[in-house]
Amino acid sequence: MKVTLTQFQTLDGVIQAPGGPEEDPSSGFEHGGWSFPFGDEDFMSFVTEVFDRADAFLLGRRTYEIFASYWPKKTDPGDPVASRLNSLPKYVASTTLTSSDWPGTQFIGRDDIAKDVTLLKEQPGRELQLHGSADLAQSLLAHDLIDTVHLLTFPVALGTGKRLFAEGGLPTAFRTTGSRLTSKGVVINSYERAGRPEYGSF
Repeated sequence: MKVTLTQFQTLDGVIQAPGGPEEDPSSGFEHGGWSFPFGDEDFMSFVTEVFDRADAFLLGRRTYEIFASYWPKKTDPGDPVASRLNSLPKYVASTTLTSSDWPGTQFIGRDDIAKDVTLLKEQPGRELQLHGSADLAQSLLAHDLIDTVHLLTFPVALGTGKRLFAEGGLPTAFRTTGSRLTSKGVVINSYERAGRPEYGSF
């Protein structure tokens, strides 16, 4: 399987708490829920396409706890998100969680998250999908373990908050494989990892 990351960000690169005020208020973040005004049919069409390709999910602890408190209650088999999250394997990177009532959950990464994810990538399947989970995403980017990044950029700037490509990250080149614009102005770009950056001079 290849690892794919779907990440929401603002124009100034903030990825923290796009879904609601209580999602991640750490470090005094007060702008939670900033993605909400931009939901439309174009946005949901893309999300449906992404989840249709999933064969398993890879989640950080915080994102897992948010998902586990909501999605198991959604039992409509026609819901493209709920049906897959509830039925497919969910691998959770956590050193503290050890059990869950959500069927299909397995905990990994207690000793070496890079090694565990490398082993998962060797399993047959299409996509091992990572949604949000910023700390985990940064760790996997540092080990060249994310193959595809779907970056959804929303037309808003917040000034503070966590960023995906933080200072000190591994220099990485990407190849753009797709781009679209939703009716509410969200730019959706898809990238494939392409090794190290090349340099030159004008």
